[in-house]
Amino acid sequence: MRQDPLQVLQAASRSTAKGAQPRLVIAGATGVLGNEVMRRLVGSGRYANTQVLAREPITTGVRRVQATVVPEPPIADWPRVQAEVAVVLFDPPRLFYDRERALWTPAPEQLVALARWLRAGGVRTLAVVLPHAPGRLPDALKRGLANLDEHALAALGFDCLLIVRSAQKPAEAPRRNAPSRLAHWMLGIFKYMIPSSEQPVRAVKVAELLAAALRIAPRGIHVAAPELVWEAAQGNTQQVAARWLGAR
Repeated sequence: MRQDPLQVLQAASRSTAKGAQPRLVIAGATGVLGNEVMRRLVGSGRYANTQVLAREPITTGVRRVQATVVPEPPIADWPRVQAEVAVVLFDPPRLFYDRERALWTPAPEQLVALARWLRAGGVRTLAVVLPHAPGRLPDALKRGLANLDEHALAALGFDCLLIVRSAQKPAEAPRRNAPSRLAHWMLGIFKYMIPSSEQPVRAVKVAELLAAALRIAPRGIHVAAPELVWEAAQGNTQQVAARWLGAR
């Protein structure tokens, strides 16, 4: 069930009587997914404060949420942020949103440098949402560490590393002439052969799974294949997250 934005802001503005809460930093709080993740995590009231990486100063208007302006790369030279939990997303900003144009979004090749910088700032739990074109990865790689970058992440010493693979539609390539348009139309029938478990899921469901995982994830490396993300989007997300992470 979708939360009302007013309730989210009210929850973020309330002071809590709980003990010390972790601090959160979000890199890539842009696009539909970034917006959903930020809304859900900030509205949960579980974090003492949230820093959102930005390219230029902006006013967030929400208590305990601040924009942290970072300079141009190299990332290793950035001033440290102090946080215990970090979330990294790669959705590009929607250019018709002024706030999103001001936010900083990492490129995939910057992931390791960014993770190393976050670890140096005290981050112990890192969650990375990695979209990929459906049907192009071997099953063994979907369920494991798919590339050397992810191996490098695992070696950085995070207490908990969450990697979520969310399927997305491949980008449309421009077709300038009639033969290429005809070929695209003929090959288009194969898109219906992509398994339903690898079809894109709604951003709100990915954000829900991520929030649930951050609440219950034990120490270690935990990889969610696109099939698991799809399953979580079909039913009880909390139950799927608990089964994935071996939690009760």
